[in-house]
Amino acid sequence: MRELKCPKCGSVFSVDEADYASIVSQVKGAEFDAEVAKRLAELRRQQQAEEQARAARAEKAWQGEIFKRDNEIAALKAAAGQSADALRIAVLQEQQRAVETLRAKEAEIVQLKADAKLARSEASVRENSIKESYEGKLKAAEEQVAYYKDLKTRLSTKMVGETLEVHCSTIFNGEMRPMFPNAYFEKDNDASGGSKGDFIFRDFVDGFEYISIMFEMKNEMDETATKHKNEDFFKKLDADRNAKGCEYAVLVSLLEPESELYNGGIVDVSYRYPKMYVIRPQFFKSMITLLVGAARKTVDYQKQLAEAKSQSLDVTHFEENLMAFKEAFGRNYRLASDKFKTAIDEIDKSIAHLQKIKEALIGSENNLRLANDKADALTIKKLTKGNPTMMAKFEDLSGMID
Repeated sequence: MRELKCPKCGSVFSVDEADYASIVSQVKGAEFDAEVAKRLAELRRQQQAEEQARAARAEKAWQGEIFKRDNEIAALKAAAGQSADALRIAVLQEQQRAVETLRAKEAEIVQLKADAKLARSEASVRENSIKESYEGKLKAAEEQVAYYKDLKTRLSTKMVGETLEVHCSTIFNGEMRPMFPNAYFEKDNDASGGSKGDFIFRDFVDGFEYISIMFEMKNEMDETATKHKNEDFFKKLDADRNAKGCEYAVLVSLLEPESELYNGGIVDVSYRYPKMYVIRPQFFKSMITLLVGAARKTVDYQKQLAEAKSQSLDVTHFEENLMAFKEAFGRNYRLASDKFKTAIDEIDKSIAHLQKIKEALIGSENNLRLANDKADALTIKKLTKGNPTMMAKFEDLSGMID
């Protein structure tokens, strides 16, 4: 027989060797503790950050449960007193509950491991998908670079530029036309102002033009001696945009191929010229989609603004027309008044001139009458008076007539 002392109440009770050995072997023996600790240690090493946290919580709960069971076992031992059978039954029941709890915890740990494995698998799939997507994009970009380099080596400078225009035109008409069925996207062939862009894009909603873009495409061969910069074309592009009444200006460029700025995506150069952007050809579709998306949100506002401007212009035009009519009427009145005065003056001058002519005619008539009277009074005697020579000649002539 052995005596056991309760750590709680201090009571001493006796058990035989068989009972003592059974209790010791069944309730938290050294081997049992070592096995549990071993399993928990193995599980902790296998779990990642999330598993470790959850396993730690499970371990803590399990330790609490064991502590609780130990207390209950101690209480049962104290209450059992002389009844070894009752104590053995209680201990067996407690052991069974402890084993069930352990199994439940093990099942939870197994589930945690399965969840972690599934999470790692999903993460691996996502990682592979992202990697494949990136590799695909990288391959496409490399193929596009190789394509343009091949074009540059095979084409003249003029043909390189025209090929970029054809590329953008093909992208729009082949991929974007269904998105913008009412849009206008054509070459700018009007050089009446001395200059022209490459393409003009306009789109409409219910006949209202809500967006317009002037495009300029620029490229040059790697072998070109004089290397241009994108900013060399900003001023011309802005002038072309204003000449054709476009809201936005976009330079589609392969110039400065080593520039990190222009290779990074869409570059806003509005600090130089309003609403102007520089893009690589691969951003052509994105640029149109971005600007159209922003402009469509303001269609109603633009309509109201256009209507207000139209009404304001109507009033302004009415006032301008009224002022122009008044000025034209006043100018015509002044001209008519001046011409009327001039006509009156000319009439007065004509009357005075005719009066002088009349007086001159009257004076001429008097002179003619006097000359006629003098002619009637003229005789040969009067003509030869005092001229013996002429008198002799007229007498001789008179005798010959007789």
